[in-house]
Amino acid sequence: MSSIADMHGFNGFKGFNWINRRRLAWRLGAAWSACLLLAAATLAAPEKAPAPVLIRFSHVVAHDTPKGQMALRFKALVQERSGGRLRVEVYPDSQLYGDDDEMEALQLGAVEMLAPSLSKFGAVGVPEFEVFDLPFLFHDLAQVRCVTQGPTGRQLLERLSRQQMVGLGFLDNGFKQMSAGQPVQDVQDFRGLRLRVQASRVLTAQMRSLGAYPVVLPFGETQRALAAGVVDGAENPLSNFLTQHLDAVQRDVTLTSHGYLGYAVVSNPRFWASLDDADRDLLTLALNDALDEGNRLSARMNQQALATLRESSGVRLHALSAGQRSAMRRAVQPAYDDFQRRVGRALLRQVQRDCLFQDLG
Repeated sequence: MSSIADMHGFNGFKGFNWINRRRLAWRLGAAWSACLLLAAATLAAPEKAPAPVLIRFSHVVAHDTPKGQMALRFKALVQERSGGRLRVEVYPDSQLYGDDDEMEALQLGAVEMLAPSLSKFGAVGVPEFEVFDLPFLFHDLAQVRCVTQGPTGRQLLERLSRQQMVGLGFLDNGFKQMSAGQPVQDVQDFRGLRLRVQASRVLTAQMRSLGAYPVVLPFGETQRALAAGVVDGAENPLSNFLTQHLDAVQRDVTLTSHGYLGYAVVSNPRFWASLDDADRDLLTLALNDALDEGNRLSARMNQQALATLRESSGVRLHALSAGQRSAMRRAVQPAYDDFQRRVGRALLRQVQRDCLFQDLG
């Protein structure tokens, strides 16, 4: 018996194949059209820009200090050179973290960059940095920079890796002067005074050798402590003295220039390793430029602060004679002895040899 397909004059299997091919072609055509529409829509839609890399830069001083200005300059240079791909957010005045907890915050990754004072690194296991605290070691900023910008400075920055920090560079603040409610020109003038210092064994030994009582306080609490009589005086570069408004609570400033205050810019190692080579290079070059500007600004700001205080009616400036300076140098010898017992003699000798210092140790 002939099938219906035979009656219509064609093989059923072939007929159904032909129908299926038409359906498949129609479906493929529809799918291709949908792909073309999707591609056109994708091309027409703007690409979403990747989120910028965020760098939180925390510090404990005001914007108008050398460190504050350096951090803002670094922020501007990174913005300009990365086209916004890298973004620095600066938090001054201990807004995020203060003297007591900023190092731990960096090590834990809560911030990406800091610029702590060099005195703080001894307390976190790198006592070699306390060489910068030794009183009357440096005669001028040229000698300081011989250390910070030479082989010794690079070796010190490399040692920070032992404590989960990447050392990136040094910044000056300047030489410290003594402020109190009285002149402190002779060694006996220090006796019995409670003087605020940073958490450095060299600085506490220095004050004890002068007959004073060292009181370790965070920088942000200094003004209140002086106003309340908790401490009688402090040591600061003149730019810090003015920006922290210490002139409101201290009437006598003795121009001792007995010690140096500087900073090291450090980063979190996990963050630093997460960057590609190009971004690390960009940040390094921007930071070096900002540090150069910051060092020039620091010298200028301290000169301007001195001129301002000379014209102030509320502050009296006092100078040291050559004999008074020599007596203070002899009095602080125990600070050198203590440093060399703890850290060794080699680093001090290296600093003195490389930069032609007088041997005080």
